[in-house]
Amino acid sequence: MGPSFDEGNALFDFVVQKGNGVKGLVDNGIKMVPERYIQPPNERIDKKIINSNDQLLVAIDLSKLDGAEHDEVVGAISMAAETLGFFQVVNHGVTLELLESLKAAAHNFFAQPPMKKAVYLKGVSPSPLVKYGTSFVPEKEMALEWKDYVSMMYTNDDEAHAQWPPECKDVALEYLKSSTKLVRKLLEILFGNLGVTLDEEKFESVTGLKMVNMNFYPSCPNPELTIGVGRHSDMGTLTVLLQDGIGGLYVKLEQSHVEDEWIEIPPIPGALVINVGDTMQILSNGRYKSAEHRVRTTSSESRVSIPLFATPKPSEKICPLPQLVESDGVAHYRQVLFGDYMQNFFGKAHEGKKSLDFARNDSV
Repeated sequence: MGPSFDEGNALFDFVVQKGNGVKGLVDNGIKMVPERYIQPPNERIDKKIINSNDQLLVAIDLSKLDGAEHDEVVGAISMAAETLGFFQVVNHGVTLELLESLKAAAHNFFAQPPMKKAVYLKGVSPSPLVKYGTSFVPEKEMALEWKDYVSMMYTNDDEAHAQWPPECKDVALEYLKSSTKLVRKLLEILFGNLGVTLDEEKFESVTGLKMVNMNFYPSCPNPELTIGVGRHSDMGTLTVLLQDGIGGLYVKLEQSHVEDEWIEIPPIPGALVINVGDTMQILSNGRYKSAEHRVRTTSSESRVSIPLFATPKPSEKICPLPQLVESDGVAHYRQVLFGDYMQNFFGKAHEGKKSLDFARNDSV
């Protein structure tokens, strides 16, 4: 029989403060999800809630941008960004070998003994660029999320090679560079659809901060009671996500006639998932939709996902593009310092898209 973690403080100390993470619970042989991880019924994920709108889930072939179907591909990307806020792409320029190496590196990092990972805990990490942790903001959450992660912030190649974890730094850096080229291509399309040219200065202003995360979702004895990640939207401009073949990513249908309707984004071999972040919704004056999404757990096997977050630097001011304010006749969002937006985003537990309220123009 596995150890008991009935005492909330003992569990918090073991999982969060000592860096054992959720994986430490599973490795200790727990047979039931501890109470601190049990979500209220309205936050649990019903696997039967799957929408049948299959055309939203077909991967977009980016190689067709160079051929006769260029305009159709541009239209598909723009439509997805305006509606679901999520789409999948293939022939994206990131090699399949790299994607497989990434997944293996993530599993290798989290397979290490707790003490090897805990050196990167917030407050003790030898590098301000690397943070290892669990859940989202466990100090603020009523129910914890069933996820461990390591986050690697990019400044330059030399610091990444010197400070990122040796178990994954090389493939993570290669992924960041390949994905940044993909982000550039997609943003040129999305800005162009708005009638705005994406020059080098504008690209740097909206993607000047980049982070690679490796997320680990251990197998869960009671997946119906837990969540891997709670409902939220990403704070940045675009996210490029590699998910493994297990699945579990759900996106909310904002334009659905059914309240609280979600669809699962199924894993497609070789595909990358793209999602619009809050910054892009603000820049587009609401034309593009940041996607509210969440992740379920599974009892069968552990799952990994690896997102690249392309965001503005904290010192950047973000607001709707002036061309769009002029054509729309109104700015739906006010100008905010992105560092303030980040502080608000990380200052509370996940709660859908409420983070956008921080920038909303209340006078409209």
